[in-house]
Amino acid sequence: MGDTKKMCIALLAGGKSGEREVSLSGAKIFEEALDPNKFIIKRYDPACDLARLAQDSADIDFAFILLHGLFGEDGSVQGMLDLLDIAYQGSGILGSAVAMDKNLAKVLYKMVGIPVADWQVVTTMDSEQCDEMVASMGLPLVIKPVRDGSSLGLTIARSVQQVKEGIEHALLNDSRVMVEQFIDGREITVSVLGNENPEAMPVIEIVPGDEYEFFDYNAKYLPGASKEICPAEISDELTQTAQEYGVKAHKILQLLGYSRSDMIIAEDNTMYILETNTIPGMTRTSLLPQSAAAHGLDYPDLLERLIELGLEAKGK
Repeated sequence: MGDTKKMCIALLAGGKSGEREVSLSGAKIFEEALDPNKFIIKRYDPACDLARLAQDSADIDFAFILLHGLFGEDGSVQGMLDLLDIAYQGSGILGSAVAMDKNLAKVLYKMVGIPVADWQVVTTMDSEQCDEMVASMGLPLVIKPVRDGSSLGLTIARSVQQVKEGIEHALLNDSRVMVEQFIDGREITVSVLGNENPEAMPVIEIVPGDEYEFFDYNAKYLPGASKEICPAEISDELTQTAQEYGVKAHKILQLLGYSRSDMIIAEDNTMYILETNTIPGMTRTSLLPQSAAAHGLDYPDLLERLIELGLEAKGK
């Protein structure tokens, strides 16, 4: 980026998913952080600006996707940008789609030896099936849509009745619902940066406030709702395992640029991976920017690094 011509960045924020507001708050901070001497930022909201984005594509040097959930993190926007020949940060169509599908992601985690909680996928609420799942996996059970982000539609069921209600609730968000064993333990998250040779950054422990049963949507986004400890106060051995799992997940899911994998450490110190985010939250206090800061990358540097990695992945 050494020449004097400013790079034109299309900032994609807003969108149609349940995480629209999170996206817009991240976009505001992004705009303030990038060096105006190097970059010109044009804002596009995929909810209404896709035609304008296509029209302007010849003048756009790079797109920064700040969309979470469906139609942003699932490969659909990435496919459009590929067709328009615009480079962007993060993963391509395949990695984005696979990581968004929690069921497929778990199949792949297991293939490379990363522990996962037992799970089943259901498409309807069947009372007999609910009884069988409780008998085989025990209670409590975590119920969530297979394809959605930020813990939307997620419940923890502590009785057969709650399993049935939880499945019906999650089916409002998705046609497939994941029912998985609840693992009690310490929640951590591992951010990874890089393309071919990704590197894990410092591990963060998340301690949800007493009023939150788990790191749900409010615990994630309400100020002060959760406490984050960076680096996590866990043994060197556990840190190493977490970072190794984060890199393995990044690679097996075919991810690029960056990712953030959420995990849980059970009481016997077994570590289970929960899911991997391909477009992690990007407010200054979000988990990935916190981890990057502990790694020595301040927020503007992190953004520039992600742009570099995106251009490199596209061969530009």
